Amino acid sequence: MAMKLTPVEQGLLDGAKGEVMAKVMKTLVMYGEAFGAEKMVPVTSKYNHLVTSFGLKMMTPVFQLMQQLIDAGAISGQEFSVDPRPVDPNVPANFLQKLIFNKIMYASQDSYEAQLEKLGLMNDDAFTCACYLDQVGNRPEKGEVLSWAESSAVVYANSVLGARCNRNSGIMDIMGSIAGYVPYFGLLTDEGRRATWVIRVETTKKPEAQLLGSAIGMKVMEDVPYIMGMERWLGRELNDEVCAYLKDFGAATASNGAVGLYHIAGLTPEAVEQGEALIAEGAQEFVITDAVLEETKRNYPVMWKNPDAQPKLCFVGCPHMSLQQLKDWTVAVEEGLAASGQKKVLIPTVFTTAPAVKKEFEQTEYAARLAKTGVILSYICPLMYMNNPLCKSMPVMTSSNKLRTYTTARYYTEAEILEKITKGGRA
Repeated sequence: MAMKLTPVEQGLLDGAKGEVMAKVMKTLVMYGEAFGAEKMVPVTSKYNHLVTSFGLKMMTPVFQLMQQLIDAGAISGQEFSVDPRPVDPNVPANFLQKLIFNKIMYASQDSYEAQLEKLGLMNDDAFTCACYLDQVGNRPEKGEVLSWAESSAVVYANSVLGARCNRNSGIMDIMGSIAGYVPYFGLLTDEGRRATWVIRVETTKKPEAQLLGSAIGMKVMEDVPYIMGMERWLGRELNDEVCAYLKDFGAATASNGAVGLYHIAGLTPEAVEQGEALIAEGAQEFVITDAVLEETKRNYPVMWKNPDAQPKLCFVGCPHMSLQQLKDWTVAVEEGLAASGQKKVLIPTVFTTAPAVKKEFEQTEYAARLAKTGVILSYICPLMYMNNPLCKSMPVMTSSNKLRTYTTARYYTEAEILEKITKGGRA
């Protein structure tokens, strides 16, 4: 079905603002028609967010495309944040690993970042997968239409903030921002935001966010779940602690499945406003129990060459940690070390967060306390670190189900991570 365009949109498609802009518009139209969209709608958010943050040499076609856009003046109509940088010299890496990072894998990082600046990058600190954190400044309002692609950011914006965005692919995000329009389908529509699954959480203790998200994501895949039974654990207020939980939970639903939106009864904006009216007729049901979560974790494959190896590195913060999470983890690590009679963590450990959050954290008393424990604070993307073949072969552990899904890192709960980094022991 051909999409119905307004005169302005048709003009862009016909070349009113040049050949390159016409190609951008054509790309968006073809994308929309592939998903049955009948029209375009304006992007209404103040800022955009891009998923492609890495100057990977094999991405030369992307760099060439970006240069064509820059040369034609077809830059973003919004300033944007972008996913985390792939390299941080403070993160443990040996000589050969660093050589691969800097000379082979991400050799184009500086030139690509220069392109991003010309296209509309917000600032030098705008490299994070959690762009919606207060310190970063890219927090869309309820009902705003976005053109994002980063899966963990999309699910958070849709679910916790009540914005509207489809799970776009990389590059489509910048196309929507340049044209100022995105095709209207899926999670932009009222019907597309209705829940086709009812999830009943009947656990005897607060579910680990990453495990609960994993179990739900693998069950519903790309569908929208309406989750009941969480008020016992989360209450009915979207405070800092709850939002951090939902950040990690949502990232797991999006990476272990393909969830772009979830509703939590009595908590998330649309569930508060519409309640069970959000549930579509004929919705399927799934009950989450302690046993379901235990089985979910037990079935994760172990990708280490030696499953019994001593972990060589630990990552916490994928998606990036919030300011409160950094403070809470600092206290937890201190208490864990004190209880075991240790002064520093026994496994090299990296906490990752947004550059702007890192700067604010470093102004607090907690920064020196965390550094004293031996934990490294970084802005890096752990996933990009693990893409290095020499890092991939290492026994790396994490509390992130997203990192576990996309790399060879091994998942442990937060309590297990704390135990291992403060008391040691094998996997």
